[in-house]
Amino acid sequence: MSTRVFILPIWIRIWHWTNALLIIILSISGASLHFADPELVLVPFALAARIHDLAGLALVAAYSFFAIANVVTGNWWQYVPKPEGFIKKCVRQVRFYAWGIFHGEIPPYPPTPKNNFNAMQQIAYWFIMYLVMPILLVTGVMFLWPDLAPKSVFGYDGLMPVAVLHYLAALVIVSFMFAHIYLGTTGHKISTHFKMMITGWHEH
Repeated sequence: MSTRVFILPIWIRIWHWTNALLIIILSISGASLHFADPELVLVPFALAARIHDLAGLALVAAYSFFAIANVVTGNWWQYVPKPEGFIKKCVRQVRFYAWGIFHGEIPPYPPTPKNNFNAMQQIAYWFIMYLVMPILLVTGVMFLWPDLAPKSVFGYDGLMPVAVLHYLAALVIVSFMFAHIYLGTTGHKISTHFKMMITGWHEH
């Protein structure tokens, strides 16, 4: 018999799906800009550039909302790895992802209102949301307004390292998105985690 625990308030759910939609739009438009081959075009270049700029600004707004809401509600604490038993928790979680998940074992650290994330998720989400995402957004804004970028870095045009950082951050975000979707299928049922992101209730 499964039990239900309310985990996610509505503001997190709205932000989550908004963020997901924007990242998908930015991934498609960004790929169209980066691989601008007329024979393999996903979206015409001019249209892709316009979409990418607008979706990028929307992502900046969504992230600003996320950051402010996390501070105001105290939800930021969910993303901070807790030192007590941290290594042991990581080892148990890695074993579950590598073995237990394929053999019907119960997750060692299911979500609770106090701890939404296990130790591995805390590391991953902290890395993505508080390191990679700000790099992606800041470099994106520098592309939109080049005057904000440094004139030169180690003798090279200042936009070159901005471009490299933006591209690498985007690759990390897209890779994380696919991993995130896959892990979303590993709940009590294949639909459990996706349903939770709609209703806010977690079943386990």
